Amino acid sequence: MALALSVLDLVPVSTAQTSADAVAASLALAQRADDLGYTRYWFAEHHNMPAVASTAPPVLIAAVAARTSRLRVGSGGVMLPNHAPLTVAEQFAALEAIAPGRIDLGIGRAPGSDPVITALLRSSGPTSDVDRFEQNLLDIRALAGDGATITINTADGLRDYDVRATPAAAGIPEMWLLGSSDYSAHLAAKLGLPYVFAHHFSGEGTGRALEIYRSEFRPSERLETPRTFLTVNAVVADTAEEALARALPSLQNFSRLRTGTPLRAIDTVEAAAVAEVDAASRLVIDQMLERWIVDAPEAAARRLTELAQTFDVDEVMVSPSAASRESEPRDRSPGRERTLELLAARLL
Repeated sequence: MALALSVLDLVPVSTAQTSADAVAASLALAQRADDLGYTRYWFAEHHNMPAVASTAPPVLIAAVAARTSRLRVGSGGVMLPNHAPLTVAEQFAALEAIAPGRIDLGIGRAPGSDPVITALLRSSGPTSDVDRFEQNLLDIRALAGDGATITINTADGLRDYDVRATPAAAGIPEMWLLGSSDYSAHLAAKLGLPYVFAHHFSGEGTGRALEIYRSEFRPSERLETPRTFLTVNAVVADTAEEALARALPSLQNFSRLRTGTPLRAIDTVEAAAVAEVDAASRLVIDQMLERWIVDAPEAAARRLTELAQTFDVDEVMVSPSAASRESEPRDRSPGRERTLELLAARLL
């Protein structure tokens, strides 16, 4: 089957890097993805995590759009509870003006952090909340398009007030709804939006969510039929042994998150190889290995194709999670670049 490939980037930070190094490495990775023929490149919004530097997707999107010529660039996603809808609409209207026809606005319902950080993000002014999520989506779609008219109370009584996100680009960003629960599948179907289930994050419930989305889908002005793709964590190397060695640091870090162990930057390959791992963490790592694609090129390409067939999609978005070795440059991610190269050589 013909299979398009895309990239989800959390801008991982290793113990050998500064966060500035990690950003430089991701910008280089995006340029490589553009050269290789990948379809889109998305940044995820996370906050206050030492291993993740993707706190501001719109800024990173602008940087990548300026350095690439073909890739669609977007958010995977903007966590809407942290932001006022008008702010999101204005940021992505500006991005669409910078890179016309190449901007994706992926929106999620989770805050992407802990309650303290969420409160700090909201402290500067009115923001959306989870209860108003559906209305906020509609507001963003209107504001980024033809605009909206609101009624305001003035000294002379009620009057209409026209609002539109500016700069007004020739087009509008393509809005996607992201989620890891049935709620998002129902809502995306109701609003006629493209939808992506976070298979890379949970690995469970993907089939059910996609069935809900497809069976309940209502055509909209911008989308006539359901549209979705699959997300998966991937580490691909020239040998299966090297792939596992490159994956282990990220797997260990994910296990810390799942077991409540204090988080830190991602270890190098060498440090992870000698790290002590308790039984609870080992169980989490083994479970993740069942869902991640960690393999040599031919086997990895075959498994990705089989996953796409299982969930009836023609696009797979990989989150390249290969860690670096101590001898490698700090402002590049050779392991992640190699993952993209090996998959592209066999699937694109």
